[in-house]
Parts: sequence; structure tokens; C-alpha cells
Amino acid sequence: MIVDNPYQPMLCKLVDVIEETPTIKTFVIEPPRPFAFRAGQFAQVGVPGVGESPFTPSSNPSEPERLEFTVIRTGRVTEVLHAMKPGAELGLRGPFGQGYPVDELADKHVFVVGGGCGLAPLRSLIFTLLGQLDRVRSMRIKYGARESREILYRNAYEEWARHAKVDVQCTIDVAEPGWSGKVGVVTTLLNEIDVPIEDVMAVSCGPEIMLKFVTQTLLERGLKPEQIILSMNRRMSCGIGKCGRCNIGPYYLCRDGPDISYAKIKDFANVF
Repeated sequence: MIVDNPYQPMLCKLVDVIEETPTIKTFVIEPPRPFAFRAGQFAQVGVPGVGESPFTPSSNPSEPERLEFTVIRTGRVTEVLHAMKPGAELGLRGPFGQGYPVDELADKHVFVVGGGCGLAPLRSLIFTLLGQLDRVRSMRIKYGARESREILYRNAYEEWARHAKVDVQCTIDVAEPGWSGKVGVVTTLLNEIDVPIEDVMAVSCGPEIMLKFVTQTLLERGLKPEQIILSMNRRMSCGIGKCGRCNIGPYYLCRDGPDISYAKIKDFANVF
């Protein structure tokens, strides 16, 4: 019997590079065959001769023949990746992880809370929920960036908010000339939750320090740990729970996450 080798990448073509911000680009990749994935699952993207890193597709799971990965420039692999041009080849293996528990969001007010490049994995979830808005009560997108020039997907917010069930709020950390929007870290957008707390599910992705304070704020607002899903994208390497780098207690983020209920991990010392 032939068994697929999870360490063997497929070669894909880089067909477009979109500059999102001064430090973030979206890489559009065409795999040789459809790459089926669920929102929140991740893949290992490899730069030949350099290495690979885990990234969650930021594109719509309903379009598996054309993938998008939104990547911030930080580290050796991403530095080389950011210098690549359309026509280059990239390695791709996966998908890995469980993805967002979309079924648990049914009949809920879904709070999608992102910070910085953390909106990238959440964008895949947003696409998924936009395709089935009849299943949720509402979707509240709360996004924070350090400064206005670092705001991701800014041209998409108006389109998302055209749906009656969708509300989009964006904030930057510090006021700056010409900015007329909200100011403050992303948790300030959670100061008032205007729906019944018991009907809320929150999904958050961003830097770990942001996840810590988002979780703390949501708990203070009355949410239970079971109502908070965190995207814990860190230290994932093998993708199949073998290398032991990404564990939180008994959970391996690459296998049991990376999107995981706070209720499962809250009692372990290395959560944040």
C-alpha cells in the first residue's frame, strides 16, 4: 500500500504578489491540484534552498485551486519570500490542524477579533461565514493595527459590512494626523457587547500578548472559557505532532489546533 509522505511538498507556482502594507504581502499560489482545506487549517510553505514556515491560507476555502497566504516580513524565510516575484516555485505541504470549529458558531453572535497580520487567518473564516450567514445571528469583526498604514484588507471592509448581519470596526493604537477612525488597542472595541453574552462566540488571532488581553477582556465581559477560540499559531514545525515543539499541556497545536478553545488550555502555564 502506498502511503502519502506528509513531509513531501508539492511544487506550486507563485502567480501574483500583492503588497498589503509596508511589511505585509499576500502571495497567490496555484497548486498542481486543488488544495482542499478548512478555514483555520495551516500549511507549510517552503522556499526552495532556504526553508519552510507555517502559514494559514487567507483565501476562501471554496476556491482550493488558487490559494492566498498573507505574510508579514519577519525572519529568514519570510525575508526571501518577500523578495520573490511571480513565476517562482514554492513548496506546499498540508493542510494540517483542525481549523476553526465552524459548527460551534451556529446560531451565535460571532465576534472575530484580529490584530495586525492576525486578520489573515481570520479572513478565511470570514469568507466561510459570509457564505453561510443564515447559520449565525451576526458577525462582528473587530480589528486593530499599530498604525493606519499597517491596516490589512482595508478595501474589503465596506463590502463585508454591506451584509445586514455584519459589522466591521477598525482601530489603530495611537492617533495620527488624518485619521478619523477609532483610536486604541483592539480590546477597546470590546468595551461594550450589545448582545446577550450567552449567545456570543469569540474567535481571535494575533500576537500572543494581544490574545492574552483579548481573552482577559472577554472573560471580564462575562464570556466563559468555552466561548473563546484562540488561534495559537506558534512553534509549529512538523505539522503532525511528532517534533514536540508546539505543545500546550497535552495538546499539540499543529495537530489539535492551532485554533483551540481557551477552556482546554487555560490551566497550563505556557498558554501565553
